[in-house]
Amino acid sequence: MNKFQIPPVEGAGGGLSPKGMQRRQFLTKLAGAASVAAVVSGCSKDDNDNSGINLGSGDPGILNYAYALEQLEAAFYTQVILTPYTGITADEKALLTDIRDHEIAHREFFKNALGSKAIVSLEVNFSAIDFTSRASVLATAKAFEDLGVSAYNGAGKLITDGTYLLLAGKIVSVEARHAAYIRDLISNGSFADSTVIDANGLDKAQTPKQVLSVASKFLKSKLNANNLPTS
Repeated sequence: MNKFQIPPVEGAGGGLSPKGMQRRQFLTKLAGAASVAAVVSGCSKDDNDNSGINLGSGDPGILNYAYALEQLEAAFYTQVILTPYTGITADEKALLTDIRDHEIAHREFFKNALGSKAIVSLEVNFSAIDFTSRASVLATAKAFEDLGVSAYNGAGKLITDGTYLLLAGKIVSVEARHAAYIRDLISNGSFADSTVIDANGLDKAQTPKQVLSVASKFLKSKLNANNLPTS
């Protein structure tokens, strides 16, 4: 039995996952219940004021930053599987379903680890995506996966707790696998080209400010990252 083992943020008030629930059962229930356009609900004045949803500070703030990105990706892939693009093959649908399940699992990791410190569910804006078009869906998937890898790489140095740094390292490696697969679906052999790998053979990194400027185009909810650590 594979249980989620990530510890909660101190003072968050809760563990990471339902006890005794197998991973596949957990993901299936989540996928079935997932809402494509998650609605912002139960927002307090402090959480969602005129300057946006405050991600917080310190490690909880970085975890909320990652949680926001995982919400976005989970919502996107849920929509992809609910309304498959024209001409999707059985293999493509199966692998994109796996990616959906991974992103849902990542989202729930952060939600449960943060507990009461988690930001609210975000409202997405996918109006620019044509979900009937393979080219539109894969281009968006590529953008999200490349963005996710660069986001984790850029945020790693900002995490102070070794347990959470280890978690981020495990998740970014999965996001990189997703990115490689999506890139090769678009153009075989492009999985590690110079647009994402630097001259030293390393994945590129971006700051939260850089990442959120891109992610915000796909969100109706406004995020406030002003209190995130920068060094």
